[in-house]
Formats: sequence, structure tokens, C-alpha cells
Amino acid sequence: EARSGPGRLLPIEAPALFDLDDLVGVERPVERLLANVEQFVLGLPANHVLLFGERGTGKSSAVRGLLPRFAARGLRIVEVHKDDLLDLPRVLAALHGVPHRFLLFCDDLSFDAGDPRMRELKSALEGSLVAPPENVRIIATSNRRHLLPESAADNRGAHLDEEGELHVGEALEEKLSVSDRFGLVLGFYGFDQATYLAIVDRYARKAGVRAEPEQLHREALRWALDRASRSGRTARHFVDDF
Repeated sequence: EARSGPGRLLPIEAPALFDLDDLVGVERPVERLLANVEQFVLGLPANHVLLFGERGTGKSSAVRGLLPRFAARGLRIVEVHKDDLLDLPRVLAALHGVPHRFLLFCDDLSFDAGDPRMRELKSALEGSLVAPPENVRIIATSNRRHLLPESAADNRGAHLDEEGELHVGEALEEKLSVSDRFGLVLGFYGFDQATYLAIVDRYARKAGVRAEPEQLHREALRWALDRASRSGRTARHFVDDF
């Protein structure tokens, strides 16, 4: 919380936790995320993580699901809003030497070109003379793979050298440089119809819904069509409504 006074870390009294078993259709990226966090809590080398992909596919839920799995082993999550990234060096300094393992969580991350908050994040990830604390790793979610908007003009800067090798333009290099500093980049992609209906079935069972599968699926598909989205979030919203 940096909006009043010099800034401070505030406890979250009732964290919004999540059961990772409820994530259907994204098992592979979740498995790789869990392996990285397992290394981290064991004190082994571990990477900063970027989860990117379509909206509603479980990126933020995957992060929230780490606490039930690892909190008893010393894992803590500190949420840093994008507007507070300018204070990132002070947050890292505050966590240095604390006897826990911290994931610094930045949700729904994206930047415009020249954003000073992007420079602070890049330095914290890699490139600064000041190394990030050994007990802190950064985990971010974004709908964008490269965190910055890309234009056709960026790609026009690409060229072939005399040996036929492709080189991207300077503008694109700058945009790639942010996400490249995350050691682990995991994609969460959209679901097909069968996966969407499997998620609906799982949420329906947990909610105690009693309905014929044909009726449930028919209504779920109509709901997804109205929302123009077949995502885990859409499935949860449908079951809540149903």
C-alpha cells in the first residue's frame, strides 16, 4: 500500500484462495508452475514466471492456488499493483532477509511504450547491479505475451542480414526485452467445446447442481455463445447463474 505515507505491506485478512484441481485444460502449464515453485521453496534455483494467455483461462487462479499447496512450507505472496511498481525496489528491500519465500504477484500486467514502471520491473527481473533477494521471485499474469502493444510498423523494422539471418527491429527488440527476462513463460490458451463443458461439469458437481447433463450442456453452450467466450471464468459464471 503506497498511496498514503511512505508505503507499507498490509496483511490480507481473507485471501481469495483457489483449488488447483479445479483448473481443467491447462494441466501442463500448471504442472510446470508447480515444479518451479517446488524448487523455490526448497531453496533451489528457480525462475521468475510470466503467465500469459486469453482472458478467463486460469492465470490468476493458478497463482492463488499456490498458497494452499505451499503456505505451510513457508511460501507467502505479496500482491503489487501495477501502479505501485515504481516502489518495487523498496518492496524488494523490505523482503530481503525475511525468513519466508515470497512470490511478488503482479496481476493483469501490460505497459505502454516508455512506461517508467516497466523499467523498474526490468531492473528487478534482471539487468541491475543490485541482485533481487534470494527469497523473492516475481510472478506476473498478462493477456499479452510481450506485455506491450505491437504494431505492424514494429515488424517492418525486421530485416535479413547478408547471411540471410533474420533480425528484428529496435522497437520490437525493446518490447521483447521485458518478457524475455522472465525465466519461465507459460501460455494459457483458449478451450475447445469439450474442455469448456468438462469445466462446467466440475463446477456443477461442486455446487451440488442436479440437472440432466444434456440440459446443463445445452444451457452452458448458449451462455458461452451469449458471452462470446468458452473459458473457465465463463463456466463458473454460468454455474452460478444456473
